[in-house]
Amino acid sequence: MTILGTGASNDILLILLFLSLIIFLFYILSYRFIRSILFLFKPEFVHHLSFKFLNFLFLLPRKLALWKYFFTVKDDKLKRNVFGINFDNPVGLAAGFDKDAKIFDGLKSFGFGFVEIGTVTPISQEGNPKPRLFRLKEDKAIINRMGFNNDGIETIVSRLRRKKSNIIVGGNIGKNKITTNDSAINDYEICFEKLFDYVDYFVVNVSSPNTPGLRDLQDKKPLTLLLNRLQKLNNLKTTPKPILLKIAPDLSNSQLDDIIEIIQETCLDGVVATNTTINRDNLLTDKETIEKIGYGGLSGKPLKERSNEVIKYLSEKSNKSFAIIGVGGINSANDAIEKLDAGADLIQIYSGFIYEGPSLVKKINKKLIKL
Repeated sequence: MTILGTGASNDILLILLFLSLIIFLFYILSYRFIRSILFLFKPEFVHHLSFKFLNFLFLLPRKLALWKYFFTVKDDKLKRNVFGINFDNPVGLAAGFDKDAKIFDGLKSFGFGFVEIGTVTPISQEGNPKPRLFRLKEDKAIINRMGFNNDGIETIVSRLRRKKSNIIVGGNIGKNKITTNDSAINDYEICFEKLFDYVDYFVVNVSSPNTPGLRDLQDKKPLTLLLNRLQKLNNLKTTPKPILLKIAPDLSNSQLDDIIEIIQETCLDGVVATNTTINRDNLLTDKETIEKIGYGGLSGKPLKERSNEVIKYLSEKSNKSFAIIGVGGINSANDAIEKLDAGADLIQIYSGFIYEGPSLVKKINKKLIKL
């Protein structure tokens, strides 16, 4: 009976593998066609649908995950040691995609060197009312006002406990919408303590435009208090972990000077530059559509130049005294190289992953090997 049962199980696995490979090969060979169909539906619905498809793929045993050979590139030239962590390659997935830590293990097979989960808050919250996610196809951009929707720290930690791969995971932490700025530090402390044993580095998110008043925490005094408190907790640990700050692209140069001073004063390990922007200048999408969409953070191709400017400014002004993760508008291998040339040590993609597909990671890594 055991032999028959095992054989039947193997047959089912082989059938599932065959079906998934057929679907996946079709997906690879005709991504643009599939994307044009998916883009007929609402973005958030497509996001959930994509997760179901990916969950199906990632349920197969790792030895049967043959698609990883399409995307994974390994070469010593890609390896990076940044803030004390060894990365197989410098291309990561930005926070917001796998915010609830549901598929981070499987994403390693898409060639990512690291994945950032979150933004995580102490208590689960639904986020802002729908619709809250919008595509600007002409601009290869996305506007979102999700509002830190997530399953809450306890549920997310329970998933991270079941980690099976060696993928490097960053924990992006924030505050609940109902938490006042005066009490915000408590939310960040809770997330820091709960996540500490399950992530490799932290990102303090005070720059999302979609939680009322959050960006006020970027002001010098509250930000210094917050980061000093987290560093104090960090230094109590046997082995402290890197802490980075995620900043908005809408900061002035004088505000960036304050950021540099704060990072050096609080001995932070680095910056994630940048978050989404509230700027709507020079978009190809017509103004009527933009006005109809309303508020939210813009990500994607239009953010590229400003993100590069911020990275370059921080890198040069600080004399490379801290690490920079560059994110914003990476839609090609050349875009990624521009980020690195501007001063980024690592890069992250998000909107580019949506518009160009998982092959973008491979294209970037192959280009970097040739440099």
